[in-house]
Amino acid sequence: MQSAVQSETGGRCDRALDVSPLLPGSDLPLLVTPAGGQRWPATAAAMIAAANAHLERAGGLLFRGFGLHGEAAFQQFARSFGHELLTYEFGSTPRSALGKGVYTSTEYPAHQVIPLHGEQSYTRQWPMKIWFHCVQASEEGGETPIADSRLIYARLDPALRRHVEKKRLMYTRNYGNGLDLPWQDAFNTDDRAVAERYCRDQQIEFEWKADGELRTRQVCQAVARHPRTGEDVWFNQAHLFHVSNLAPAVRDALMLLVDDERDLPRNVYYGDGTPIEASVLDEIRGVLDDCTVMFPWQQGDVLMLDNMLAAHGRATFKGARKIIVAMAEAGHE
Repeated sequence: MQSAVQSETGGRCDRALDVSPLLPGSDLPLLVTPAGGQRWPATAAAMIAAANAHLERAGGLLFRGFGLHGEAAFQQFARSFGHELLTYEFGSTPRSALGKGVYTSTEYPAHQVIPLHGEQSYTRQWPMKIWFHCVQASEEGGETPIADSRLIYARLDPALRRHVEKKRLMYTRNYGNGLDLPWQDAFNTDDRAVAERYCRDQQIEFEWKADGELRTRQVCQAVARHPRTGEDVWFNQAHLFHVSNLAPAVRDALMLLVDDERDLPRNVYYGDGTPIEASVLDEIRGVLDDCTVMFPWQQGDVLMLDNMLAAHGRATFKGARKIIVAMAEAGHE
């Protein structure tokens, strides 16, 4: 597939952008490049038009070759789509705010894989759009794997899918104690009352433990329906939050540090609090692996995803790597 997108800038019609699949046999992501000599921001209107025309069909677009580089330009580009950028409320991973809605990608060690997931799909409110900008590509690895969440839904065994969808999912979190994010970082506040208000508003059960730390529980969706396309998508982080996601040595060490499973930094159960079967998690992980596609980053790339239609992750890497992130347009269950 190849199509042309045109824009009106300065009262004249600009050269079209080229839109075509980046990878054989997949429209995720579509590659968008400038057909003429112009670059961003002169091509901004055409880039927005390309997203409007293709994002909800393909799930993701890779803008390449536009000369867009750095935090300020990226922030301006993400905001140009018409929504204020979102903050990471109720975040689950360490990252640094770079100002005005731009963040570092998750700051996990380079040797760790981040499994596929929809951003903040462990809660009942999430961003609809997410952008990743490559400021510096690593010398080896460091890809951002992606997968079509509609395809994941379709490839899961229907009986398993219905079972998990009906049962829903309960995410449990224990903050601080050097094992996970402090609650102050997760809720962007030092005020207990503010954190409590957020929990009540989001239907998150909470309790302050004897050591002064916070525990939360929230029952959320396993499957969601896209508000505009009407398509069902696999949209949760059961495979990622579950304790079985940890390397065996790490899991064993954690179990020695906590009194019982309820005190693990994070875990997930069915919505009624019963354990999720290992066979269910194994099948989910197998389907995610089968649906994964990835590509090497190039400096200046911007990957734009519909967060409900496309899951993302992170591969291991060597060498310096800087991918920054922005999100916009709140969605909810």
